[in-house]
This record gives sequence, structure tokens and C-alpha cells, in this order.
Amino acid sequence: MPKAYWIACYRSISDPDALAAYARLAGPCIQAGGGRFLARGTAARAYEDGKLDRTVLIEFDSVAQAAAVHDSADYQAALVALGDGAVRDLRIVEAAA
Repeated sequence: MPKAYWIACYRSISDPDALAAYARLAGPCIQAGGGRFLARGTAARAYEDGKLDRTVLIEFDSVAQAAAVHDSADYQAALVALGDGAVRDLRIVEAAA
């Protein structure tokens, strides 16, 4: 079964306190669900239509595992804490076989 990756790109952060509250809840939830943080921070370079936004890359053992963590009650509580504090794009991508 191929691994899967969460790729989250933050287009804007309007409430750093809300983002911090989200991170305090989401990080442990993601790790407890088997997620492994591979990269997080502002992009070092951006090409073509890329943006130098905060980007987070998390590895999971499968798409099902990644989706289960996202859909869990604990992660949904983290999203409530974030509220409108950030505009972001989150994708789950299956690794190439």
C-alpha cells in the first residue's frame, strides 16, 4: 500500500494565536494517528506560480490513515480552534508506486 502525504499551504495567517492553538491540538493528534512531520515552515524557494507561504508536509502509511486522522474528532476540534485564523489549502496525495 503506497504512503500518503498531507500537503498544507497557508495562503495567509490572520490570527497567530488561533494558529498556535490549532498547532497545540493538531500536532499530537496527527502524531498519535501515525503522521510523521517531514517539513514545516516557510518555503525556501518558489517557482512558476508558487508562493513563499508556510507549508507543512506530513507522511502517513496510507490515504485511509491520513483521511481517518483528518476526519477524527480530535483533529476536527483543532480546526475549530483555528477558525478563521488562517486561509490554507490541504491536500492528501498518494505516493507514486
